Amino acid sequence: MPFGSEPITLNADERAELEQITQSRTLPAGDVFRARLILLLADGLPYRTIQERLDTTAPTISRWKNHFRTGRVAGLMETRHPGQKPFVITPALQAKVLNVTRRKPPDGSTHWSCRKLAKHLGIGKDAVQRIWRKAGLKPHRLTRYMASDDPDFERKAADIIGLYLHPPQHAAVFCVDEKSAIQALDRLDPVLPMSPGRAERHEFEYYRHGTLSLYAALDVRTGKVHGKTAARHTSDEFVGFLNHVLGLGKPKREIHIILDNLSAHKTHQVEAFLDEHPNVQFHFTPTYSSWLNQVEIWFARIEREVIARGVFTSVRDLARKLMRYIQAYSKTARPFHWKYSDVRRRLKAC
Repeated sequence: MPFGSEPITLNADERAELEQITQSRTLPAGDVFRARLILLLADGLPYRTIQERLDTTAPTISRWKNHFRTGRVAGLMETRHPGQKPFVITPALQAKVLNVTRRKPPDGSTHWSCRKLAKHLGIGKDAVQRIWRKAGLKPHRLTRYMASDDPDFERKAADIIGLYLHPPQHAAVFCVDEKSAIQALDRLDPVLPMSPGRAERHEFEYYRHGTLSLYAALDVRTGKVHGKTAARHTSDEFVGFLNHVLGLGKPKREIHIILDNLSAHKTHQVEAFLDEHPNVQFHFTPTYSSWLNQVEIWFARIEREVIARGVFTSVRDLARKLMRYIQAYSKTARPFHWKYSDVRRRLKAC
């Protein structure tokens, strides 16, 4: 028997403790392995047999045999070794990593990865990850924004938010907009439905049947949406939709309409409509701030739930499915709870 032939002897308490360790389902696997090893040595089995049973090596058996002779069962649990000194992230290193992260990599890529930056600085990737996590940096992520250049942003935003939070008594407030050029796309091959472990699949090629525009008016008080489809996106169609909105309530009722700065909203036909209906008042969102219009939230929803994955055999089929969704949505509609912390906070170009 190599590495010393002295047998291992166990007293009753040691054997009972080691057997209990081998039967544990919660202790680390290394503890169980070492307990089994000592029990096999105590049973007088040769190294070769122990190597085959435990899939280990003779030096490993000899090392833990010596550990047991020195510290008995407690010696088997002592697995620490000196190793290398722990890597300390100093304030200077942290500042250096953050400074380099904010600059572009010299290889022409747009942003750093943790491995690329670690190699560049000659440190471990785990250190880079810890520094990024602590600083809240995620170089792989990107968000987009659009800054408003409207000098009257604060007043316009406060006016619209005021209509959401404190609408005039006995008045109606509608958020109006249009979603233009919606394509009636049809797939050349059938859609394959989802199945366990497999997402719904759409054929790559498609056929265009044409486009239409969707006009929508969201009632701020109830959350209901009133819609109309049109073949073209014109000022005449817009005025026709406004007349439809006027017919939804009592005559001569005060109506406030929130809308964006599209040119079709400021034509002579629209001005004539306002002259004929003095009870209607427009509230334009600031430039590049259509997100202040609540109907944009609803447009994002219909895009996600109907249009993006829809299959439409014709423009008429597209219009029918859009109106069906609007009718179903309005049956259970609820108003949006608008929150905006400070109208003075907005993105500005540096």
